[in-house]
Amino acid sequence: MARRGMGRSLLYATGARVGGLLCGVLLAACSTGGSGPELASPSASPPFASEPAPAKKNPVKVALLVPLSAQGHAGVIGKSLKQAGELALFERDNPSLQLIVKDDKGTPEGAKAAAEEAIRGGARLILGPPFAKSATAVAPVARQAGVPVIAFSTDRQAASSGVYLLSFQPAPEVTRAVAYAVRQGKRRFAALIPEDAFGKIVSASFTEAVSRSGGSVVALATYAHPPSATGILEPMRKISAAIQAAQADGAPVDALFLPGGQENLEIIARLLPQADIDTEKVKLIGTGGMDYPNVGRDAKLIGAWYPAPDPRGWDDFSQKYAKSYGTAPPRIASLAYDAVSLAIALSGGAEGQRYDAAQLTRASGFTGVDGAFRLLPDGSTDRALAILEVQKFCAGIVDAPASLASGPPPTTSALPPANLNLN
Repeated sequence: MARRGMGRSLLYATGARVGGLLCGVLLAACSTGGSGPELASPSASPPFASEPAPAKKNPVKVALLVPLSAQGHAGVIGKSLKQAGELALFERDNPSLQLIVKDDKGTPEGAKAAAEEAIRGGARLILGPPFAKSATAVAPVARQAGVPVIAFSTDRQAASSGVYLLSFQPAPEVTRAVAYAVRQGKRRFAALIPEDAFGKIVSASFTEAVSRSGGSVVALATYAHPPSATGILEPMRKISAAIQAAQADGAPVDALFLPGGQENLEIIARLLPQADIDTEKVKLIGTGGMDYPNVGRDAKLIGAWYPAPDPRGWDDFSQKYAKSYGTAPPRIASLAYDAVSLAIALSGGAEGQRYDAAQLTRASGFTGVDGAFRLLPDGSTDRALAILEVQKFCAGIVDAPASLASGPPPTTSALPPANLNLN
């Protein structure tokens, strides 16, 4: 994730996805409906199943780079990543792997130094760091040593040859949400998008996904970041006017795309009546940022669809984490758990091959806390995302893919917004 604007980036990649333990208790009732196939509970069988490896005199060394000494929220994230990685190690009790935790201090310079130290110590794989600039600083050091990196940044630009991003990335989420909406008969879209780096990514992904699915973008407006009621209301009124005009022309808008996290959506939900947008007639569609605790307390958001991992794996993991450490984990913690689990699953391979590109990007992928995923040669991650629907007390699964799609997802290029830009 990008270090600049850390609060919002961490909200989208971590806090925005938090499904509370209460929702886990209610999940059985919330996820029974829907048209898609059900996923087996991720806790039913261990993810990353592999043959037990015999003890070795010289275990494989894997480094975990996290901002342990960073101030504020970054330090909290660093501690949670360390604990989640250690939880995976303790649960799998594999003597063939030694996890080396290094403090990257939350800075590019600290990450580079930590990577150099880890490589000198014999690390054959680097997990982390969480920030984009730190991952970029680590890349040349690791590449020169022939050591792959599995980082946790959401910034697609941090990916490169040998640097894979295990994070949740917005473009695939947008593609998944739009494709599902079109299958449900939603073909004419409007969109209200934040005017920031995240917004630029989702805007391009959205217009391309709609076009590829055979739909059309009737109206698209942006609002300034950071979001505020005064800054959002006028663009919302423009969207509302376009929706009403389309209705009068006999070609009504089917869905309104609202990417972003809790900070954005709570403001938008309050303004929907004032902007005269009827969510009974226009289906709301979000990104993974819509997956936050008590999202259903905003009545206008109830019924909205958004992409996210099957929440049952997270609920199981979060309860184990809380039992071990006495506190609920931030949402990003599952990335460290899955990364260490992946490292353990491949640790029995031959020297020089266990973590090579062929193994890390194998077509069958892996299954972890957040469901099935695979690392792609370009450094991005393909995930089997469910579609959830906002309900009063939690989110219910309405479409959950049983496996990854065959072949990598289509690439996203920057296409201009279609038909009408209201700014």
